[in-house]
Amino acid sequence: MDLFSRQGDRILRRQAPLARRMRPATLDEFVGQEHILGRGKLLRRAIEGDRLSSVVFYGPPGTGKTALANIIAGITQSHFQSLNAVTSGIADIRRVMEDASDRLGLHETRTILFIDEVHRFNKTQQDALLPAVEDGTVIFISATTENPFFEVSRPLLSRSRVFRFEPLDDEHVSRILRRALEDKERGLGEYEVLFDEDAFSHLVKTANGDARSALNALELAVLTTEPGERGVRHITLEIAEESIQERALGYDKSGDAHYDVASAFIKSMRGSDPDATAYWLARMIASGEKPEFIARRILIQAAEDVGLADPHALLVAEAAARAVAFVGWPEAGLILTEAAMYIATAPKSNSCYLALRKATADLETERTGEVPPHLRDASYKGASALGHGKGYKYPHDYPGNYIFQQYLPYLLAGKTYYEPSGNGYERTIKERLGVWKKGRPK
Repeated sequence: MDLFSRQGDRILRRQAPLARRMRPATLDEFVGQEHILGRGKLLRRAIEGDRLSSVVFYGPPGTGKTALANIIAGITQSHFQSLNAVTSGIADIRRVMEDASDRLGLHETRTILFIDEVHRFNKTQQDALLPAVEDGTVIFISATTENPFFEVSRPLLSRSRVFRFEPLDDEHVSRILRRALEDKERGLGEYEVLFDEDAFSHLVKTANGDARSALNALELAVLTTEPGERGVRHITLEIAEESIQERALGYDKSGDAHYDVASAFIKSMRGSDPDATAYWLARMIASGEKPEFIARRILIQAAEDVGLADPHALLVAEAAARAVAFVGWPEAGLILTEAAMYIATAPKSNSCYLALRKATADLETERTGEVPPHLRDASYKGASALGHGKGYKYPHDYPGNYIFQQYLPYLLAGKTYYEPSGNGYERTIKERLGVWKKGRPK
């Protein structure tokens, strides 16, 4: 490579976005993901020993997945090849597989193939990778923001180990930004920058664990701020707010985060935490979730987790579902909040859910019992000749409108499916059933 080529490379690197220039070059420079890259951890040992097997890096944007792949490229003795699933097709995959096979056969050199955004590959494209991964011609490394158990083909996933990347915490993001401000070779160290404390804190917190977002905002803030008389670029809170604009909520209505946030919303209602319920509901609303989806979740929780402990819960949830269909955003948010708060603060019982599950289990494992003759339909001509309805006791003919008789199939006599919890209104139900049970013949 001649002098002009080297100078050209340096110019291109300087023109690259700050987030790309500041990618860590070594594992010691890497910030975050200590749960998988800390000293002595399996993934770190495999990388340092150049003994990596096929892996999937899964996590939110800006958490270091691609950066780690680049570190591996600098450490490994294998040939490192990368593809982007957005711009690559089946022909590119086959070419890389053929080159990897030739490289292994002629030079005994294995190939590490890194595929960014692997969830963009369809099933045919993913299947094209399988033979080379299976016979060891390539070591497969992929990065994805989507749940690989949904987006990566099962055969390919079964031959890989999944490592989950977590959002960076504020201390991690702060370290990355300060390093960028100090680094004169790759970062912004050549500029004199004075950050107001609240401005720096705003960039860190609003990045929401995404280092790329934080670095992009930092670069924009510094480069668009004119230096003062002493050459100092003073970054105020107003400049920081303009640079990062608004927090990325990390919520894709068709992706993995959608289900995680919905799950947190459901479990917060079930766990009787109205504050967490309000937070996750607000996050879904702010992310543009459909009100019908939220209303369905609330309806289901009313039946599954409140049940007969407060029979009004289902009525409130149903009323909310009807109302949001009539009102729409933004007022629908108030209606959904009222219903969600009702569910979160109501007494809880899953006895109805358990009763259905127990009865369903018996249907799957026990013999299907016959309807007792006295319960069978006796409304048609000839039914009485078959003994249908004979011996049936009409409850309203008895004191308290109750009389014990066999309602379950005789094979299941004595089975108990519904066991009231004693919470809320179910306490009354439990007492009533207890009275009835005492009156049964021994």
